[in-house]
Amino acid sequence: MPDGTLIERDKGTPQGGVVSPVLSNLFLHYVFDVWMGKYNKSMPWCRYADDGLVHCKTEQEAQQLLLELKQRFAECGLEIHPEKTKIVYCKDENRRKGYQNTKFTFLGYDFCQRESRNLKTNGVFMSFSPAMSKVAGKSMRARIRKSGVRNRSDLSLEDIAKWYNPILIGWINYYGRYHRTGMESVMRHFNKTLVSWAMQKYGKLTGHRTRASQFMENIKNETPWLFAHWKLGLVGAFA
Repeated sequence: MPDGTLIERDKGTPQGGVVSPVLSNLFLHYVFDVWMGKYNKSMPWCRYADDGLVHCKTEQEAQQLLLELKQRFAECGLEIHPEKTKIVYCKDENRRKGYQNTKFTFLGYDFCQRESRNLKTNGVFMSFSPAMSKVAGKSMRARIRKSGVRNRSDLSLEDIAKWYNPILIGWINYYGRYHRTGMESVMRHFNKTLVSWAMQKYGKLTGHRTRASQFMENIKNETPWLFAHWKLGLVGAFA
């Protein structure tokens, strides 16, 4: 407890304990997965930990399923989150009706109406598709700031590449699977961090952001393979 006293735990699992997600998945497998497979075989669905999606054909079908899920969870001693659980209309080129909710976030992706390109005709159309979420982008930029790489003038650019390339590759492999261009804000932030590093590293660039930006731009042109996002074409701006 906050005052230092100890209280014996006789139920539940410690927050952050390694066994918690295992037990949660085991329990939800029977509460949700098996139940969906038995009573709603025609509905595509997925679940990751305590986040799940079910695709319904009509709003009426969705409303009925939501009611049944609330009852099912209550029977098992659980409660569906009243704010996070909602019915979403997947608005796109063909579904043009108005609805209160037309987007949602799942596993770090924002699903919403956005422009897409038909690879066969090269035409642009409106799809309902995923891209890196705003929250995920904010988290990645915060991690870059927290790492303090801009102040590591003791490191060479090659040292920074060895340090950050595994991180950048991980982000690109996950968040760049759909609408990779949505990651440009994060890559631009990283580039601007490199510009700040150059201003710390080299006295002739101190206080000269434009000159430092051009300096990093030249390095990118000379060694496009140095950083993972440069190599994959997710260069982004330096200024």
